[in-house]
Amino acid sequence: MRTLLQAAGDDDNTLELINQPWAEHDTQVLVVTAIGIAVVVLLITMLKMHGFLALTIGSLFVAIGSGIPLGDVAGVFETGVGDVLGTVGVLVVLGAMLGKLLADSGGADEIVDKIFRGSTGSLPWRMALIAFLIGIPMFFEVGLVLLIPVIMLAVRRSGLPAMLLAMPALAGLSVLHGFVPPHPGPLAAIGNLRADVGITMALGLLIAVPTVILAGPVWGRFAARLVPIGAQGGGGGIVAGDTDGGDAAVSAEPGTVKTRNPTFVLTLVTILSPVILMLVRAGVEVWASPDSWFFPFVSFIGEPLVALLIAVLLAMITFGTSVGFSLGTLGSKMTESLKPIASATMIVGAGGGFKAVLVEGGTGVAIGKAAVAMSLSILLLGWLIAVLVRIATGSATVAIVTASGIVAPLATGLTPTHLALLVLAIGAGSLILSHVNDAGFWLVKEYFGMTVGQTLKTWTVMETIIAVLGLVFTWLLWLVV
Repeated sequence: MRTLLQAAGDDDNTLELINQPWAEHDTQVLVVTAIGIAVVVLLITMLKMHGFLALTIGSLFVAIGSGIPLGDVAGVFETGVGDVLGTVGVLVVLGAMLGKLLADSGGADEIVDKIFRGSTGSLPWRMALIAFLIGIPMFFEVGLVLLIPVIMLAVRRSGLPAMLLAMPALAGLSVLHGFVPPHPGPLAAIGNLRADVGITMALGLLIAVPTVILAGPVWGRFAARLVPIGAQGGGGGIVAGDTDGGDAAVSAEPGTVKTRNPTFVLTLVTILSPVILMLVRAGVEVWASPDSWFFPFVSFIGEPLVALLIAVLLAMITFGTSVGFSLGTLGSKMTESLKPIASATMIVGAGGGFKAVLVEGGTGVAIGKAAVAMSLSILLLGWLIAVLVRIATGSATVAIVTASGIVAPLATGLTPTHLALLVLAIGAGSLILSHVNDAGFWLVKEYFGMTVGQTLKTWTVMETIIAVLGLVFTWLLWLVV
């Protein structure tokens, strides 16, 4: 595995800065950064302050403490926010629209129906697959609300332990949330590290498959023995998308409710279309000549923004007009899709501002000097920082944004493949040890009617397994590419 010194070797300026003697300013910025992160943690955990405000306050503190002139502090922060939101914000919006149309059209139901076909013994594996597919375009919380009633129904029908079916579904959603665009955390890390979305997605899906298998169906068997509960808790009465049945369909105005579900094939094609376009672009840019006649076209349609826009436009037909929605209703639904993501998007933006002051203030260079002296790998460093921030704040998004911002100056000169692996390692670290300061912890606890201890023994352990496996798999790939 390459060390920070080797990673920086392709950039003369970065290498020169990292190899300079330790200075008083390096100590100052590291102390200020540690205090700044602690301020963010305290504001979020003790004062229950919103992550955007906490990151903004922490960023301004670090900027001033690092010696950035007062007249430049606000400008540096605002530039960082704009840089991240300019790339990440649009993609998050498009992903939210696609997820909303998938849920409201009944497309998700078409996929879900497939898991009830076949033997009971393979049900955990099919549950992991459905969560994997749904988790590509949907945020974790949305996917969780959608899958909880499905899990409960599957438990009642099959008579299997709840954790045997819940762990595979939760693992699928969580892994996709931490590893694969268009989720906000991975997109923010890609933006901070200037990684390639297509390569990151390809490697993320490659790592996600074995991670979901081990943290899902395999761990689920042990979790079911540790917490042998059946279909209980508050999730059974929550049915996502159940707004268009029975009398409502009769009394509603034409075009406001769906009259049919999209087919299973069309649902899969729509969901996977942006993934396929981005993967094709990544493959063409690796294997084809830039002078090829098709190279510019494939590069264009494989751009994340264009690929997701194509998917949303396709979804307006497959999940929209073809199932009975009017254009006006589609517009309303896409407007509604933006409300849940506003908070996450602004946290990502503030994280970009935090990264900017860390770079401008010299924190990255100071960390590089310390890490080079210890021969610490940039991959392990990124993972560890994400782990610490995640445990302290309970937010995977804050952990990814903070860690990728800190190591960004040290990633100069890494190959596109190594940059993608660094993104994935940071994403893995951001999922570790979900506990009482994480909203996801409480969602899982309440939905399944578990105690805090039971949730720690199942959900928390599962999240930690994902984090460790993510580091192991990225490290193995790092050695061979």
